[in-house]
Amino acid sequence: MGATMATINSIHSNTDASVFFYIVTLRDAIKQTRQYIEKTKLKGIKYKILEFNPMVLRGKVKPDSSRPDLLHPLNFARFYLPLLDINHKKVIYLDDDVIVQGDIKDLFSVKLKSGHAAAFATDCDLPPTHDMVRTISMQTTYMGFLDYRKQEVVDLGIHPKDCSFNPGVFVADIGEWKKQKITKQLEKWMENFRLNLYSSAMAGGVATPPMLIVFHDKFTTLDPLWHVRHLGWGPDARYPENFIQDAQLLHWNGPFKPWNYPAVHLDLWEKWFIPDPSKKFSLVRP
Repeated sequence: MGATMATINSIHSNTDASVFFYIVTLRDAIKQTRQYIEKTKLKGIKYKILEFNPMVLRGKVKPDSSRPDLLHPLNFARFYLPLLDINHKKVIYLDDDVIVQGDIKDLFSVKLKSGHAAAFATDCDLPPTHDMVRTISMQTTYMGFLDYRKQEVVDLGIHPKDCSFNPGVFVADIGEWKKQKITKQLEKWMENFRLNLYSSAMAGGVATPPMLIVFHDKFTTLDPLWHVRHLGWGPDARYPENFIQDAQLLHWNGPFKPWNYPAVHLDLWEKWFIPDPSKKFSLVRP
């Protein structure tokens, strides 16, 4: 909850645009979410709380003891954008482990190419001076997410060295999403966990590979500074300071989240953190 509020605070504080926030959560967190907003500096934002019903996932995902957090129902909310009560034709989807340092209207103004339902930043954009490049090199391509020993994967015709993308940040055209039946396509590949086509250890459960398959060669490319990712990949691998300062959006994807400890670049996240008025959410610090 505190993570979501830090994301919202960073967006709200860095733009003069009139931003409308759709906050997707589960039923048992709706009351706390509303209190978090109404009793803090965020009380002036325009927002709607959307309840995500995890029943839509029944039979489509399998338990994974290695990273159970990756199978949290809200990880799949991005699959179901047209089913949510969204009144805008274009939206920005953000995971809650991001903060925005730039002006969000610059991201919103990205023009999607004709026939594209979404825009992502590719994983091949990481700066070569980054210490983590060597450890995640396999995860910058489709080879890191799909099991190319399986015929079903080979039949897709996707080259294993094609650049992948992280679906934790994207711009979506809701009308195009509906027109192309993107949700149905994603569900098809999500259900294919039974064929064991994806490596859950490498691919983050089954939330990322279906997006990679459905949107392969069918997405508009974002400026990489609008999705500087892998900050949560390790407790000591950091980006160069000048690069971090230029980043428009920072994403702590990976197990080392900035509200826990250890994690990198904690100061950049903490400046946007708003203490939980109910005191149910608190930072983990040494």
